[in-house]
Amino acid sequence: MTNREIFLRNVAQTSEAPLCLEIIRAEGCKLFGADGSEYIDLIGGISVCNVGHRHPRVIEAIKEQLDQYLHIMVYGELVQSPQVKYAQLLTQHLPENLNSVFFTASGSEATEGAMKLAKRYSNRTQIISFKNSYHGSTQGALSVMGSEYWQQAFRPLLPDVLQLKYNHLDDLQQITERTACVIAETIQAEAGVNPPKNDWLKALRKRCDETGTLLVLDEIQCGFGRNGTLWAFEQFGVVPDILLLGKALGGGMPLGAFIADKKIMDVLSYDPVLGHINTFGGHPVCCAAGLAAFHVLLDEQLVNTVKEKEQLFVSLLTQASEALPVAQHPVIRSCGLMIAVAFENFEKNKQVIDGLLKATAAGPAVFTDWFLFAANCLRIAPPLTISADEIRLACKRIAEQMLLVNAS
Repeated sequence: MTNREIFLRNVAQTSEAPLCLEIIRAEGCKLFGADGSEYIDLIGGISVCNVGHRHPRVIEAIKEQLDQYLHIMVYGELVQSPQVKYAQLLTQHLPENLNSVFFTASGSEATEGAMKLAKRYSNRTQIISFKNSYHGSTQGALSVMGSEYWQQAFRPLLPDVLQLKYNHLDDLQQITERTACVIAETIQAEAGVNPPKNDWLKALRKRCDETGTLLVLDEIQCGFGRNGTLWAFEQFGVVPDILLLGKALGGGMPLGAFIADKKIMDVLSYDPVLGHINTFGGHPVCCAAGLAAFHVLLDEQLVNTVKEKEQLFVSLLTQASEALPVAQHPVIRSCGLMIAVAFENFEKNKQVIDGLLKATAAGPAVFTDWFLFAANCLRIAPPLTISADEIRLACKRIAEQMLLVNAS
């Protein structure tokens, strides 16, 4: 049997039509297939590979840690150097109140931990989230996901969860003294790049303060420079009570975290003791990789290049759009290197995505996809290390496919 046949037979599938690309190597912003195909990666593992695939400093950190120890014991009892150093570096680059890090194995687990923390600290039960929000697919995280389409097959979910409309000021009055926490993406990613507008995030912060509600900001996708500042919340003049991180946190290894003030986090240590634990959260190899990747992000000043690269993408995509009839112009939305190209429907978007998977005379193959709550939108979230030449090549291919799809 071929690897593809084994994949379809023995690996659990999440869709009825998986792409089945067999990738044998990745480097920088490139993926390499078993059939000799080479792809410009515009997904970056969905905002995971911010410093590129297999950055040499990340690989070296992993190798060094392999020679010391792998898994030792459950989180929170032993002093492990990679975990300690990474927690210190993170908190040094966060506001003063975000000083205590609970490492998890994924972003979904970070969401779960934050929900428990908010309930335990506040002695309240209600959790508020927003429509078209994504915070993970585990049972608790699914309960605050902002779409009935994804929830309906798995009910009953957590009780006492209320969903409001993102960017709607009037809805904020539904936050009350019985609300434990409000959880929001700083910038909604799976909605097709939807940022807060008209000081809505400041109004949300204010309403949480008025009601004694904890504000949880999810930067699992938009953290680590993705939107042009180290943390997206810096752009909107607010600071959360709990911050969720994941994806790029591990430098390509599985890692998540929820971060809060120590006085809040400490409630998980008593009544009951071990109020929140996990087996692999803060795994030493993952923390070593993440620590190295964060140093790369800072030392190479990658965040400072994001806006310039965003402008190049938007300029070239706009030119491509203008080559189409006016009625067919896709809408382009961007927040740093989180970009959505909105076509009139999913079918057109999928035709473009599929067409990009094969190289042509216009350029190399390009790997991209769509958004969960905006299936008509093409996702662009490449490694922050992507070069101007790679951006031009990718946009040339996207322009070619837009023309072909429009003509078909």
